[in-house]
Amino acid sequence: MSDGSHSTSSFSAEARRRFYEDHRSLALFMILVVFAAPFAGLYVAGLLGVVIGVLVSAAAYVLIPLVW
Repeated sequence: MSDGSHSTSSFSAEARRRFYEDHRSLALFMILVVFAAPFAGLYVAGLLGVVIGVLVSAAAYVLIPLVW
């Protein structure tokens, strides 16, 4: 993890796919987050909340492999 290329390689689609295949329970949780966040945003803040929910869920999907 001391290699600087690790963080950039984690952003690739192939690296994310491998991560989520290796961590099935986390993948299921992320599916729940990706689908639930826009609806939670709609409930809390209306249409702007949906947009924020989509952005948060997309960011979580991409960034979770980096922080895990």
